[in-house]
Amino acid sequence: MGTTTLDSPAVAGSASVPARPGSGRLLSLDIFRGIAVAGMLLVNNPGTWNDIYAPLRHAEWHGWTPTDLIFPFFLFIVGVSIVYAFAGRTAAGADRHALLRKSLWRAVKLFALGLILSGFPAYHIATMRIPGVLQRIALAFAVTAVLFLYTKLNTQVISFAVLLLGYWALQALVPAPGVLPGLYEKGADLGGYVDRAVLGTAHLYSGSKTWDPEGLLSTLPAIATCLSGVFVGLWLRSGRPALELTNGLFVAGWVAVVVGLMWHPLFPINKSLWTSSYVVFTSGLACISLAVCYWLADIKGWHRWGKPFQVFGMNAIAAFFLSGLGARLLNIIKVGDGVALKTWIFDHGYLPLASPINASLLFAISYVLLWLAVMWVFYKKRIFFKV
Repeated sequence: MGTTTLDSPAVAGSASVPARPGSGRLLSLDIFRGIAVAGMLLVNNPGTWNDIYAPLRHAEWHGWTPTDLIFPFFLFIVGVSIVYAFAGRTAAGADRHALLRKSLWRAVKLFALGLILSGFPAYHIATMRIPGVLQRIALAFAVTAVLFLYTKLNTQVISFAVLLLGYWALQALVPAPGVLPGLYEKGADLGGYVDRAVLGTAHLYSGSKTWDPEGLLSTLPAIATCLSGVFVGLWLRSGRPALELTNGLFVAGWVAVVVGLMWHPLFPINKSLWTSSYVVFTSGLACISLAVCYWLADIKGWHRWGKPFQVFGMNAIAAFFLSGLGARLLNIIKVGDGVALKTWIFDHGYLPLASPINASLLFAISYVLLWLAVMWVFYKKRIFFKV
């Protein structure tokens, strides 16, 4: 335990009061991170998967819903956090090699947490899924940390462009067995082929079998998502006036959204493939969203509305990991005639109150509030889990 965390890096300043522009800890970043975590819990834990409102589902394939914004928003936030964790230290002459060693070790532990969550409670190595949300965050964090610590901004911008254009070229031009370049269909893209060839179908997402939404090849553009957060973090630390910083975020965000939409006809916005257009589009929306939080919390000082999200945001990995374990337990524990505890609670505690779809939403909201209460206890006791 401690106050230094991957999801909430230790930087100068207090987490409980707004920081002046360009310095200290960004309260808005904790709030924005918390919004993303609360969104993850909400969409991952409906009362029943048979009854869910459309905005709380992922897009069937091409296109997007609000649910498709949550994961890239979190990776974007990781990129901003890297700047606030490391920029001041490197400027003061800190040992970059030491910072890198700590970062890589954190990435290893985060990847391990993802594997623990993936296999819980029975770890069948031969069939356990290897990719996952925490695993992708770990890889993107590690690579982005290397780039930030050892390259200059122009190299980082070039890397961003190469990742996006290179991924597009690979998907559009490179043939492989069972792959038709430029088709972009489920399991028929180059990423699916790489996943099957390297990991084998036994280690992929059980809902797809032949490809994985957090697969190997699509992790490359996910790194670009993280880099987009680095660019925003550097902008926020540039020392410019608050109004200029905020306007810059809005302008850059809307430009990125438009570019992403223009790219969509050629390389469709697709969360499962993590397409380059998806990276640019979602990074733009993340930039706009952070600008709103930044203006409200760090500039205007209106931050009471964001307190619940701040509580989530300062223990983001713990909230995601522990709630994931809790959800697994609700499905594993049996009551009565072998009915899953979650099903029993939903059938007896929620279905009598509302229609199936509203009862399902009410269950998800209750689950978010349950873990908010747990995280609030941690927050009050100054318990912040780190990796």
